[in-house]
Formats: sequence, C-alpha cells, structure tokens
Amino acid sequence: MTTDEILEELRSMGSESIKKIYLRHGAREPFFGVKVGDMKKIVKQVKKDHALSLALFDTGNSDAMYLAGLIADEKKISREELRHWAEKATWHMISEYTVAWIASESPYGWELGLEWIESDSEKIASAGWSTLASLVTIRPDAELDLKHLENLLDRVAATIQTAPNRVRYVMNNFVIAVGASVVSLSGKAIDTAQKMGDIHVNMGETACEVPAAVGYIEKIREKGRLGHKKKMARC
Repeated sequence: MTTDEILEELRSMGSESIKKIYLRHGAREPFFGVKVGDMKKIVKQVKKDHALSLALFDTGNSDAMYLAGLIADEKKISREELRHWAEKATWHMISEYTVAWIASESPYGWELGLEWIESDSEKIASAGWSTLASLVTIRPDAELDLKHLENLLDRVAATIQTAPNRVRYVMNNFVIAVGASVVSLSGKAIDTAQKMGDIHVNMGETACEVPAAVGYIEKIREKGRLGHKKKMARC
C-alpha cells in the first residue's frame, strides 16, 4: 500500500465520536479519529515497512503518525530519524507512545532517552522519560545500567513536583515501570514514590487520573509478576 492509499483507508475508518474523544485528550488536527484496533487491520497487510513508516509520520496526520509506529522497523530506524520523530510529534499520544516505543525497541533507546530528558521542551522531555520507562519493561535486567536507574529514581523524587505537566505524568510512569519490571529496584521505586508525594497533572477535559505508583507496584507484586518483561513496547 502507498502512503496515499493508507490515508484514504484511514479516512474511511475515521469516526467523529472517536475524534471528539481524542480532541479532549489533546489531539491536534489533522486526523480522522481512527480506533487503534482498526489501524491494526492495515498493520496485518503491510507488516513492518521502514520507508512507509517514515512517509506516514511525515504526513503530520495524527492517525498516520500512530500507524507509522505500529509498522516501524526498529532495526532500521536511525538516531536522526528518531530525533526527527520526537521533534515533529504533534501531541502526547505520539511523543509518549509512538516515539518512545520505537526508540526503546531500537538500539538507541537508552542513549536517546537520556538525551531527551535533558530537553527544555516538555514534549521531548516527556518522550525521553517514556522511552526509559518502556525500555526497562522489555530489556533483561542484565542489559540495564542499574546504578544509573537508581540515580534517575533519585532525580525523579527531587524534581517531579516542579517538572512540566506531562513530564510529571511520565516521570510517575517511569517509577512504576522500574518498580514493576526491575526486581532489584522495586523497593527503591516504592521508596521514590513515597518521597514524591501526591502528583497532580492537568489531564484536560477527561476523567483520566495519575496512577498511584506505590499501589500499582504493590499490586504487581501481589500478582507475582514483578520482573515480568514484554516482548515489545508497542501495542
């Protein structure tokens, strides 16, 4: 399928009701309002396609950008292409999910995550923390820099209350990801969450809430799933 053919397919899948939901969550025009489940019908046809994923992302259409992440080839995408995606992401569903997922699956996830969290741009910094959060859920602990992760947890505890809005949200998610996925740092993550205090994030015109990190990690522990790793970040 070509880029134009996929855009037409996405247009036909669009829904005004889904579009209204996405707008309340912060989506930016242009987009059609396509359910992720419907997008996956296209994914089954095209599989992974590096060139097509880059072309779809560059359309600036939010649905196409999300689909780009679903068909991206994490082994072929480059640092500069990932940096371009982080810069061009139109809203947090793209920066904190699409970009972060593919970055974390690529060979450059750790490097770019650390680079992006230093950015003054809320969008890029949130992509960085999301990348690091995704990375710890898919990489074996033996491949992680545990000491550096400890330092990052300390950084979250010290800075989350003064961080930009979306950065607060993804920092909290980072603590949850480390606590749930890295057994040796689970206790440290819970201690970090307790030090953070209540985290307030403006979630727009939605009923979404910030997950309680301590409760979330403890629930994972009760289920016997601490340290569980996923095969891939994207979904």
